[in-house]
Amino acid sequence: MAEAASPHLSLPSGLLELCALLGAPRDSLRGLEQVAQKKGVRNLSALDPEVLSVFVPPFVSKEDSQMTGANCGTLGKTRRRSFRKKREKPRPEQWKGPSGPPRVPEPEDITVPGGVDLLALPQLCFPGGVCVATEPKEDRVHFLVLTDVCGNRTYGVVAQYYRPLHDEYCFYNGKTHWEPSRPVMGAAGCFLPFAVCVVSRFPYYNSLKDCLSCLLTHLKLCKDFEVDNAIKDFAAKLSLIPSPPPGPLHLVFNMKPLQIVFPARADPESPVLDLDLHLPLLCFRPEKVLQILTCILMEQRIVFFSSDWALLTLVAECFMAYLHPLQWQHPFVPILSDQMLDFVMAPTSFLMGCHLDHFEEVSKEADGLVLINIDHGSVTYSKSANNSVDIPDVPLLAAQTFIQRVQSLQLHHELHAAHLCSSTDLNEGRAHRRAWQQKLNCQIQQTTLQLLVSVFRDVKNHLNYEHRVFNSEEFLKTRAPGDHQFYKQVLDTYMFHSFLKARLSRRMDAFAQMDLDTQSEEDRINGMLISPRRPTVEKIASRKSSPLHIPHRRMVVSMPDLQDIATPELAPRNSSLRLTDTAGCRGSGTVLNVLPKSTYMFKIPEIHFPLVGQCVQAYHADLAALLTKAMGLLAPDNSLLLARYFYLRGLVHLMQGQLLNALLDFQNLYKTDIGIFPADLVKRTVESMSAPERAQAERAPELMRLISEVLDKPHEASKPDDHVKNFELPKKHMQLGDFVKRVQESGIVRDASTIHRLFEALTVGQQKQIDPETFKDFYNCWKETEAEAQEVSLPWLVMEHLDKSECVYKLSSSVKTNLGVGKIAMTQKRLFLLTEGRPGYVEISTFRNIEEVRNTTIAFLLRRIPTLKIKVASKKEVFEANLKTECDLWHLMVKEMWAGKKLADDHKDPQYVQQALTNVLLMDAVVGTLQSPGAIYAASKLSYFDKMRHELPMALPKTTLETLKHKINPSAGETLPQAVDVLLYTPGHLDPAEKVENAHPKLWCALSEGKVTVFDASSWTVHQHSFKVGTAKVNCMVMADQNQVWVGSEDSVIYIINVHSMSCNKQLTDHRSSVMDLIVQDGQKAPSEVYSCSVDGTVLAWNVRTLRVTSRFQLPSGGLTSIRLHGGRLWCCTGSSIMVMTTNGFLRQELKIEENFTDTSTSFLAFQLLPEEQLWAACAGRSEVYIWSLKDLAQPPERVPLEECSEIVCMIRVKKQVWVGSRGLWQGTPKGKIYVIDAESKTVEKELVAHMDTVRTLCSAEDRYVLSGSGKEEGKIAIWKGE
Repeated sequence: MAEAASPHLSLPSGLLELCALLGAPRDSLRGLEQVAQKKGVRNLSALDPEVLSVFVPPFVSKEDSQMTGANCGTLGKTRRRSFRKKREKPRPEQWKGPSGPPRVPEPEDITVPGGVDLLALPQLCFPGGVCVATEPKEDRVHFLVLTDVCGNRTYGVVAQYYRPLHDEYCFYNGKTHWEPSRPVMGAAGCFLPFAVCVVSRFPYYNSLKDCLSCLLTHLKLCKDFEVDNAIKDFAAKLSLIPSPPPGPLHLVFNMKPLQIVFPARADPESPVLDLDLHLPLLCFRPEKVLQILTCILMEQRIVFFSSDWALLTLVAECFMAYLHPLQWQHPFVPILSDQMLDFVMAPTSFLMGCHLDHFEEVSKEADGLVLINIDHGSVTYSKSANNSVDIPDVPLLAAQTFIQRVQSLQLHHELHAAHLCSSTDLNEGRAHRRAWQQKLNCQIQQTTLQLLVSVFRDVKNHLNYEHRVFNSEEFLKTRAPGDHQFYKQVLDTYMFHSFLKARLSRRMDAFAQMDLDTQSEEDRINGMLISPRRPTVEKIASRKSSPLHIPHRRMVVSMPDLQDIATPELAPRNSSLRLTDTAGCRGSGTVLNVLPKSTYMFKIPEIHFPLVGQCVQAYHADLAALLTKAMGLLAPDNSLLLARYFYLRGLVHLMQGQLLNALLDFQNLYKTDIGIFPADLVKRTVESMSAPERAQAERAPELMRLISEVLDKPHEASKPDDHVKNFELPKKHMQLGDFVKRVQESGIVRDASTIHRLFEALTVGQQKQIDPETFKDFYNCWKETEAEAQEVSLPWLVMEHLDKSECVYKLSSSVKTNLGVGKIAMTQKRLFLLTEGRPGYVEISTFRNIEEVRNTTIAFLLRRIPTLKIKVASKKEVFEANLKTECDLWHLMVKEMWAGKKLADDHKDPQYVQQALTNVLLMDAVVGTLQSPGAIYAASKLSYFDKMRHELPMALPKTTLETLKHKINPSAGETLPQAVDVLLYTPGHLDPAEKVENAHPKLWCALSEGKVTVFDASSWTVHQHSFKVGTAKVNCMVMADQNQVWVGSEDSVIYIINVHSMSCNKQLTDHRSSVMDLIVQDGQKAPSEVYSCSVDGTVLAWNVRTLRVTSRFQLPSGGLTSIRLHGGRLWCCTGSSIMVMTTNGFLRQELKIEENFTDTSTSFLAFQLLPEEQLWAACAGRSEVYIWSLKDLAQPPERVPLEECSEIVCMIRVKKQVWVGSRGLWQGTPKGKIYVIDAESKTVEKELVAHMDTVRTLCSAEDRYVLSGSGKEEGKIAIWKGE
């Protein structure tokens, strides 16, 4: 028995919003035959159309539902904006209940969906008017886009057909049977057009066209008085078909004779795509397509023209799809009827469509329009006050690549199918055609998306995410001069503004995903650098080789040599730069061989008539049964399809009034695909439940959390701030806080501590505030230096001596040196002399080889000339350069770079060099800004590493240096360092379906507030910039199988990350408090179970394939912090004790803190179980590791004291060693320390000074390397050699 749901619950509608029959008004037909008889059909004037019948769901009345006991037929259908149409003689409809005579319905009350204007609809369904024909014409279809006052769109498909005009045939006079009258001979050749319009919330153009085609074959066999019933049955069918959720599952419905496919949108961010995207490519040359796309991007006033009404909407919608995810923000009316032509006089941006007959009229009457002739494939402009519309070209390289890719597309199905036999089955032939179209659509989408990425990729380099600022001025400076006009116009549009909002919100839409997939390895490395960007030697070489082309092919990064610490470099290529460039140019013109994602079909059951409540109930029961059967046939780990079935069955249960079952289905989306979870619908469902229903739902454990999520937790009362600011120079004096914000907005530096030192430098000897003029001078000086660096062009002879990743950061004036006359150049690795006359290269020194730097003066005639002297380890002769006024600045800069390189070598951390470069460039800008005698002293405030080297002996202990191999910074690019909470190493798995780089081993790094950054562990470069798993602290991570990483969070949720798509679309929500630990079963085969624990003492066992809880138990005490699996037993650390439990939850042993320590205020912090049958544990406030024998836990533990240890935080076993992460003292200063203890001798083998802050987490990389993460004071990851 269906449950009674609240009538306040508004259920999602099906595919149909409204269906209408339109044609000539009855009054105008009364004397039509007489006029036709006297004057002839050809002399009849066009008639004004009107709505003849309207059909709006639901189609089952309350009386019908009550008679059958199905009280859900009209459940939850809220009343919408109404338009009442009164007829002179309302026709009775032939509806019968289960028994009894026909009933006359209640007086007509038509409730029309919002956005559908029944007054304007007739004009749009007959845009050329209602014209009487002398012979029956071919059925025609066209398409509508309807927009309400809020900008919400609905979509219409209109089918026109002709019926003969006979006496009484077309009069809707209420007769219940056909009474043919004597035909009038003069009107025998009269045929009247009628239109059936279907309106839907979804743009199912092809599908609804097929549906209407099936309907028309049926209508032609109907008598006039049967037409309404046939259309109503048709509309009822469509209204009962649910809209498919985003994903690969398409719905199939038998409309007889056709099988109709309703495709789902690809993902929640994408629109429904049910049209042939190659239509514009058949109508326009690629150059014209680019021209039209440019007009749309610039939000021009655009009018499409065609003699075919259908093409107007289809072509316009194709162009909208080409620009996704950018969205048109202005009026979009692809069909204007003859009576609506005055709309093109609107002064604002719009996109409209007119019949080709009005081309001359519109072009003469309206100014400043872009006129696009679909039939002729032309683009022209109407005359404007400025004589012409200025539409610049798309940037040249992007345009050339797009044109080449479009030309390589196979646009004709006939060529594709030439070798195939003819299909003898109609639906089979349509399926082949649909598959071809789907593949072509995918290729076109990839091609247009690549165009957008090529045009707008560099926008992200000029964004400040913290303050939501876009520096448009600096972005324009990086564009080619010929492209400035294009970008200036595009950057000023609403469309681009919305695009910026999405970028600043880090939305992972189609654009962001394509950008990530196609970025070069150099761009990936640049994302890790904290120093400003400069053109590398490789880029300079590519500019010389080809001024237009930048290689699109992703470059491969080799495994770094951990014996020799260096900044990340691109791997050397086998071929020359010129050959590589040419090959890249050849490849850029071909379409990426991207196959469309696999799709699956689900067949909707038949709908039986008459449509009474009992039939609707039977249909919903059949649909739910089919979905249940389909789920039973799926493999448990096929969560992609399983989620779609759960979603659809949840909708069906809502329609049936079974709210509890619906909530259970929607709850299952957490485990299958949270991306399609209908949060708003679930919230409305819960709110509509009665008190007994709510109580029943809350008794189900799996629903308790769902209900609390939607009701108990406070939701965001206000919309998140999504504004976008354009960078502007300050106009008021700035204190330190405002100065930090302004510098970050400018994109110069993001690190807050560096900006504090810059503030000190700019305010030396004056009040601690900075005036607008000083900031402007500093900003201009920085940007001028940046621009000069972009123009650096090195001779081939010089570039041969430099690494491809090197950049020239500073050039001196032409000076005399002991190596000749020339300019001193500084890169991140070395100093060299760019000799004058015949350009040449003379190496001065790498920063690593410098032994001494000093500035002095030498006598020349009667003057003393400031001179820089550099002593190099490998050379006897001291380098001397008469730098004159530049000498003091170069002295500061070289010493800072020397100190940065020394620290980088000492700490195996290349970030020191990057930071030193930033300091050097800031010094240069400060001196250029102040231009005063005190400028050098001010710049010296930025000599951070030089002072550090002199004030603090930073050399690490020998053991640490020998063991430490490398350091990486997951917080690079952030304003402040972030604590590394959890680390996880996952080995590489070569999957033929994956890209090679995706098969590399990965390092997963959990930072604060649920951020996870993924590094490619073969190169230690960022594989995936931070994405979010909730907003709370991450406590644990584990690789459940080759496809999944599980993340346990403070918010009590386990997030599941797909390692292939790098997306988090599943959640396990069975815990009620913070998830503290996750462990997998050890074994030869892939783990089948994962154990999780939460701080309240709950332990759950999960089946990895089904994501179902296979067992659970509750510890008697809370405070559970970690678990281990050993010898078939679960060892649970609760702080006060370590409990040994069976996997079913039975206590077998317990190690209590009070039985081993007199001071009961301590607690267990971390523990490890060794194969040698030992339990190693650390306790709060103790600087010792305690070791128990598993054979007898009652025996007192052995103790391993850790010298100068303040706090033990974590420990792991690596081969025959135990690594202990802690906080301790080194030379009297608190540091993050690691103690390496031999498991056999139980002695400390190594004491490693690991970090500036506490060691918070440790993980092992296949027992070859150990990785440690530090607290927020440093926020770095150290890579150690395991032994």
